[in-house]
Amino acid sequence: MDAFDRIMELTREGLYCAQIMVQLALDAEGKENPELVQAVRGLCGGFSWSGGPCGALSGGVCFLSLLARELGPDERIKLIGEFHDWFRARTAQYGGENCENIERGDSGNMLTICPGVIMDSYEKCVELLEERGLA
Repeated sequence: MDAFDRIMELTREGLYCAQIMVQLALDAEGKENPELVQAVRGLCGGFSWSGGPCGALSGGVCFLSLLARELGPDERIKLIGEFHDWFRARTAQYGGENCENIERGDSGNMLTICPGVIMDSYEKCVELLEERGLA
């Protein structure tokens, strides 16, 4: 199954963007941690929906943190900063990196816009890890 199909499967299971990103990181390690995936729901179902950043951003940070444990703290901070810079540029077309901007004020857009943002975020995370020999 390719990444897009997995993202869509997880969406159909009711997971939100941050949860999907964490599940993809766990998938990459061949691990299961349903408690962690459930805990990450707060990054979408609370934080994002109250004006915070998109869960694909916060989930991407979790993804990188889970899979880049070998890096020292300064390199992890740099890695996360590179992802955040990329995410800002990726979501500039929507006017910002929070859900309200990305969904353009219509939660129905979650089904049309968000899968692409999640897929692009996943691909960028993998690219950043590959650059460091971690994927």
